[in-house]
Amino acid sequence: MPQILSSTDADFEARFTALLGMKREDSPDVDATVAAIIADVRTRGDAAVIELTATFDKLELTPETLAFTQAEIDAYCAQVTPKDRTALELAADRIRAYHDRQKPDDARWTDDTGAELGWRWSAVSAAGLYVPGGQASYPSSVLMNAIPAKVAGVERLAIACPTPGGAVNPLVILAAKISGVDVIYRIGGAQAIAALAYGTDSIAPVDKITGPGNAYVAAAKRRVFGRVGIDMIAGPSEILVIGDGTCDPDWIALDLLSQAEHDQVAQSILITTSQAEADAVIAAVDAHLQVLERREIAGASWRDYGAVVVVETLAQAAALSNRVAPEHLELCVDDPDALLPALRHAGAIFLGHWTPEAIGDYVGGPNHVLPTARSARFSSGLSVLDFMKRTTLARMTPDALRAIGPAAETLAISESLQAHGLSVRARLNKLND
Repeated sequence: MPQILSSTDADFEARFTALLGMKREDSPDVDATVAAIIADVRTRGDAAVIELTATFDKLELTPETLAFTQAEIDAYCAQVTPKDRTALELAADRIRAYHDRQKPDDARWTDDTGAELGWRWSAVSAAGLYVPGGQASYPSSVLMNAIPAKVAGVERLAIACPTPGGAVNPLVILAAKISGVDVIYRIGGAQAIAALAYGTDSIAPVDKITGPGNAYVAAAKRRVFGRVGIDMIAGPSEILVIGDGTCDPDWIALDLLSQAEHDQVAQSILITTSQAEADAVIAAVDAHLQVLERREIAGASWRDYGAVVVVETLAQAAALSNRVAPEHLELCVDDPDALLPALRHAGAIFLGHWTPEAIGDYVGGPNHVLPTARSARFSSGLSVLDFMKRTTLARMTPDALRAIGPAAETLAISESLQAHGLSVRARLNKLND
């Protein structure tokens, strides 16, 4: 049974605050182990990666077999059914079209002093995508990470996808091919992150690493940040649904379970103005948990971290949602557009009864790599901009330097940075010759 709260209860604020503070991240003390793995890869390169892959993935590799060959890629792609291929291609087309609209414009202008200013955008040269491996890997995550990188203009895109015991998901290989990935390495764990960040004889280093992973992968991403960029440190999945009694409770139940089935520490929350809806959704979830394939995982998530909150108004629901800052937010209400302006913090918002979050996971178009653990308060989901950087441009004319240079000199002197001031004064003196 999930937590059941009512905004009219005397202890509501204390219980809701406790809900926000629940620790769901699986964070074993892996940092020391990860630090040792990274140091080993930096020192021994391919040999360390190969040895660690044999230890953790039970897979024997050589420098020549770290990456899939083109013949292997073609063979695995040929195993994908036409139906699955069509679905992947539809998803890829929609993701590409959506992200193409995110590409930023360069700008240059001349201000009233005559100074020319602006910026330009350029892609990182190389990016690495981590994909959890084996038969449980997700081809949709390949599309969501690789396509924005290619749209941004990344010249070289590498994937690290472990194949424990040699298990390969052909859909992942096809997704990589459709997305324009250049090389697919069959390695994983902290050793893969280290290899992508620092490079080995066989693995060229990248500039940015994105993609989900376990605690070891997350710890490795934290450690290599600064050497390379990273997207985020992702936590367990989460969904919050706001209801007003107008949606089919069975639909809401399935939407809540769509995240609960990810992980035992995923979190599903319903905030509704209707007690009848709350009761019906709870009953529907219980019914689905009798037959759902991943019912043990979903059941544990719903029991330990699920919550149903009954409030008096949608304004209250929006305020509580903003405090949660959920990864996924569904507005299963009669007029979602009226509620939208009150919602400030969410990774992705799904508007109306006909927009299940699962559409966003696959074929909607927006990215499904989203901030978790309340980080939507200050961060955004993965986008084309994550694979680009902005370089500012400035050009002073003699008149512009004459107009603003003295102020720069004054500020430099105030900070006791003599050469700074002199570099401006030398040019001003030339203007006065």
